[in-house]
Amino acid sequence: MSHRIKTTLRGRAALISLFVLFLIMIVWQLATTQQGQVPHGQMTPEQIEYAKLMGQPIPGADPGEPRHDGFPTPSQFLAVSANNLAHPFYDRGLNDKGIGIQLGWSLLRVAGGYLLAMALAVPFGFLIGMSPVLYRAFDPFIQLLKPISPLAWMPIALYTIRDASTSAIFVIFICSVWPMLLNTAFGVANVRRDWLNVARTLEVGPMRKAFRIVLPAAAPTIVTGMRISMGIAWLVIVAAEMLVGGTGIGYFVWNQWNNLSLPNVIFAVLMIGVVGMVLDMVFAYLQRRVTYVE
Repeated sequence: MSHRIKTTLRGRAALISLFVLFLIMIVWQLATTQQGQVPHGQMTPEQIEYAKLMGQPIPGADPGEPRHDGFPTPSQFLAVSANNLAHPFYDRGLNDKGIGIQLGWSLLRVAGGYLLAMALAVPFGFLIGMSPVLYRAFDPFIQLLKPISPLAWMPIALYTIRDASTSAIFVIFICSVWPMLLNTAFGVANVRRDWLNVARTLEVGPMRKAFRIVLPAAAPTIVTGMRISMGIAWLVIVAAEMLVGGTGIGYFVWNQWNNLSLPNVIFAVLMIGVVGMVLDMVFAYLQRRVTYVE
C-alpha cells in the first residue's frame, strides 16, 4: 500500500471520528438540557435534597432556569476539565490533589508491579518454552492461578504486606505476570523448526541460540503478552486504588463520587481512557518494531 493511499485512509478515518464525536456531543447536550419550567411541587423532598447536594439549581424554583437531571452538560464538563488541566499538580492535602499527581501515583504503582512481573515472567516463560517437560510440569499451577481475579488477592496482600500502596503493586504484579508468561512460553515453543535445525547443524551454543535465534523469533509474541499485561494492569489499578484509598486515579474517582462531583468523575474516567490509549500505542509501536515482515 502506497504512502498516498495510507494518508487518504487516515484522513477519511479522522473525518469519521470527528463526525462521531460531534454526534456524541449533540446527543449529550440534548439529553442533559431540557428547557422549560417545572413546578416545584412536582419534586419529592429527596429529589430537592439531591439537587442541592449536586450543587444544581432546583427546577422550577427560578422561572426560565434550564432544567436538567444532575448529569453535567457538555459546557459544564468542559469547564471542569479546563480547570483540572490548568492546575494538574496542586496539592492541598490528602483529599485534594491535582489530576497530574493522582495519575502519577497510579502510573508509579503500575510500573512497579509491571516491571516485577516482566522480570519474572519473561525469563521463566523462556525457560519453560524451551523445555516441554517443564512446561507440562508447571502448566497445572499456571492454569489454576491464572483465572483468579487480581482483586481477590487484595485481602491476602493487605494482611501479609500491611501496606496499602505495596499491596496495590502486588495486585498489579499478579495480574500482569500470566499473559507475559504464557505468551513468552508460546512464542519460544513455536519458533520455526528449520531455524533450530540450522543452528544444530552449525553447532551453535545454547546461549547463542537463545539470544540470536529464539529470542528474535519469539519477540513479537512476547511483546504481545506485554501489551495485554499492560492493559490489564491499567484496568486493575483503578479498582485497587478504590479499595486501598489514599492516592491514585482510582481513589480520585471514588473521592469525587463521594463529593457528588459528577463532572470530575467523568473527567477522571476520560483521563483513564486517554492514558490507557497512550500506553497501548507505545506497545503497539514496539510490537511493529520487533515484527519481522518477509
